[in-house]
Amino acid sequence: MEPTPHTLRPGLGWSVRIALLETRFQFLSSLRLPAFAVPTLLFPLFFYLFFAVVFPSGGPSLAAPTYLLATFGVFGVLAPSIFGFGVGLAQERDSGALVLKRTTPMPAGAYLFARVGVAAIFGAVVIVGLFLLAGYAAGVELYRGQWFALAGAILAGVLPFSAIGLAIGAWAKQQAAVAVVNLVFIAMSVLSGLWFPIQMLPGFLQDFANALPAYHLGQLALKVVALDLGRPVWLHLVLLGGQTAICLVVAAAGFRRFSGR
Repeated sequence: MEPTPHTLRPGLGWSVRIALLETRFQFLSSLRLPAFAVPTLLFPLFFYLFFAVVFPSGGPSLAAPTYLLATFGVFGVLAPSIFGFGVGLAQERDSGALVLKRTTPMPAGAYLFARVGVAAIFGAVVIVGLFLLAGYAAGVELYRGQWFALAGAILAGVLPFSAIGLAIGAWAKQQAAVAVVNLVFIAMSVLSGLWFPIQMLPGFLQDFANALPAYHLGQLALKVVALDLGRPVWLHLVLLGGQTAICLVVAAAGFRRFSGR
């Protein structure tokens, strides 16, 4: 008996369509949560407006607004990535929504793609807002290639930051996920030099920053505007890749534990 069209396995086009639909639904769901959408979109812009435009440091120099443009951009991508996965995944798992999704034909990759895609969309909106503030309000001047390179370096952080959130969401209970994510989010923002130069921290904390993905992504973004600490790009990429791999292994272990229950 020859297979009919209904018995054929879904192809790539079907998987892509499902992934895009899931991304759309996840995005609309996030927009309907003001406690997530409003802080995620407005906090980086407000902080940049306050520290780089209204009360800039460094006098007439544009070094501070340019530095904060790179680091607050990383900060703006960190929030939707780590909260979207860390809190959202834990809530869907404990509420049973994740089990329900697993009973549907939707590939697991489509769910992960949707979560990463939503974080990228929110991050892109924040980046555009920061660029407009930096260029028109703070007076930051970059070459065209630098603007694009900076946007690309910042948006690349969606992947390692999502891996962190995935690891938290795979293990933390719904009630504890918010506290854990907030703790990791604030600690990583401060200790990675995203709110102020890393040189202002004690030496041992500067050394500890090497264990934080946000520090390496911040340095890659700062390298685009020539304000980094001067370490080679390959070193940041290797350490960032290793840290991301560790988070994915931890997340995979959490999912195996959840599946075995």
